[in-house]
Amino acid sequence: MAKTPFSRRRFFKVLGTGSLVVAGAPLAASPESILKQQQQKPETNIADAAEVPRNINSMPGKYPGKVSRVIHPGAILDNEIIEEQVYIMLEKAMLQLTGEKKLKNAWRQFVSPGERIGLKVNPVAGKTLTTSHAVTRSIIKQLEESGIDRGDIIIWDRRLMQLHETGYTEENYPGIKVMGTEQQDEKGSYYGSDGKLYGEKMIDRDWYYWADVEGEYDEYTIPFMVNGGKYSYFNRIVTQELDKIINVPILKNAGATVTAAMKNLAFGSVSNTGRLHAQLWNETSAYVCAFAPVRDKVVLNIVDGLKGCFNGGPGANPQFFCNYNTMLVGTDPVAIDRIAHEIVVAKRIEEGIQNADNPRASAFLDMAENLELGISRRELIEVHEINLG
Repeated sequence: MAKTPFSRRRFFKVLGTGSLVVAGAPLAASPESILKQQQQKPETNIADAAEVPRNINSMPGKYPGKVSRVIHPGAILDNEIIEEQVYIMLEKAMLQLTGEKKLKNAWRQFVSPGERIGLKVNPVAGKTLTTSHAVTRSIIKQLEESGIDRGDIIIWDRRLMQLHETGYTEENYPGIKVMGTEQQDEKGSYYGSDGKLYGEKMIDRDWYYWADVEGEYDEYTIPFMVNGGKYSYFNRIVTQELDKIINVPILKNAGATVTAAMKNLAFGSVSNTGRLHAQLWNETSAYVCAFAPVRDKVVLNIVDGLKGCFNGGPGANPQFFCNYNTMLVGTDPVAIDRIAHEIVVAKRIEEGIQNADNPRASAFLDMAENLELGISRRELIEVHEINLG
């Protein structure tokens, strides 16, 4: 894919243009309200994202507004996820989503032999709440059964160290590359003999998300951010190593909202993210996904909702872990996150954590809809539920 360097002088343009309307539906918010919200926030270069033409794979993909949800209490036994049952859940979801009768044909709607396919997992919370290996192995097995060579599959996330700590190693996944932006050597150092961070070679300075806000990083923190300043560079994994991305997040909360498809992609694809959490969490979750390296490559979102959390997320707080016993599959990450948000909020209300949904907590979904990344409005989303066991 050709890369287009963006001018550093073009930081802010009005978003309410005709090119940013979901086909066949009005904007979820008026251009005036979007502009007002944006003017109260640090400026960004989101307008640059629309300058790269879309392609047939661009979000929201083949099935906008459609979510396949599989529920299977029997997939967890004695707190252990049963891989054979997960495989069946994924199979049912893929067939339902695509309308195909054969699993191979379902997968081949999205991927083809010879393409380099990345599985974006989420190991941030550690071993106790990572993307489950049962889900990841089921995806790999079905990809292989569909004609995808194992050597063309890459498991990736932002921090290679966390991937290794949670069992995502090339020893456990022979023949598959495991990649991350931030890296350490065998001695635990982030720096090479030249004094440069290993992570610097993993960022692509031709692609970036600019935001007029900076973080304060000390010597301990900067290796995790790779660079400071106002630029968050996309990693070379998404810009150069992959043709297609399958997004495999976990069903977790982030305060009163959800961290699933959009957050997993956005904060995992760029550097220098610490500065973005306080002022631009919603914007970053939506905006980063609007840039071509993510927007045009993510063909499937498979939410691991077998085990998740309803409070204390996205980190690991075992007292708030729960078995959702579910899987969400679709091409539309916005619709996926709307349903994921619904599930998490319902659990939080049931547990007495909050009394009702707060629309502001899912503002990133409305922002994403206005960027044509998917459908946020619940009444326009079709959920096809499959109950097993």
